[in-house]
Amino acid sequence: MDSQSILESLRGCMLFSELTEEQLERVRQHSHLIDMVEGESLFFQGDDVVSFYLVLSGRIKLYRVSPEGKEKVVEIMEQGATFAEALMFMDQPHYPVTATALAPSRVIGINSRDFKSMLRESVDTCFLLMGSMCFRLRGLIREIDALSLETGTVRTISYLLEQAPPDDDNFELQVAKSVIASRLSVKPETFSRILKNLHEQKIVSIDGRSVTIHDRDAMIDLCSAAE
Repeated sequence: MDSQSILESLRGCMLFSELTEEQLERVRQHSHLIDMVEGESLFFQGDDVVSFYLVLSGRIKLYRVSPEGKEKVVEIMEQGATFAEALMFMDQPHYPVTATALAPSRVIGINSRDFKSMLRESVDTCFLLMGSMCFRLRGLIREIDALSLETGTVRTISYLLEQAPPDDDNFELQVAKSVIASRLSVKPETFSRILKNLHEQKIVSIDGRSVTIHDRDAMIDLCSAAE
């Protein structure tokens, strides 16, 4: 990818959309392109923060590891997403998660220190960054509500409905079931049991990563009943 292509990728990201051409070029000069193979880590939990990232292609798993060695998937970042940008405002920041590629991926790393300095020159970009962080905060609040109020079955059904195309009842899961289970905060064996129950009720069937929805209305009703 040449310099012009990197500029176009940055320009297409909402976070950088209000930057001038001069500012975009400055960001590009303080950026680096990273190609990752599946299973490769971008950074580890506890590492010093140097950059934040824009996903150009692929899929990045953000996760924490407990002292007991258990993994909890926090987010899955896909094409067009930025992550770790809020950390530039912390004193002596460290990444609170590990970032690992779930598939061959390409990301742009943007130097956090230089970008923070540039924010002083662009009020519009400051507001865009605040909006991005508020949007993510609302998502985290919704997730806390779901974990507190919804059953594992409802969380699973909601996830499948989010992944399903609106006009197609057949689709492929993009990540492994173990990753989905961790993202939904259910044990893998519980996740398998939920899928088995949905299959027995003739609501959903899953073969490997291939999903077939048999009764979308029943899925929606189960989610609505939990509200």
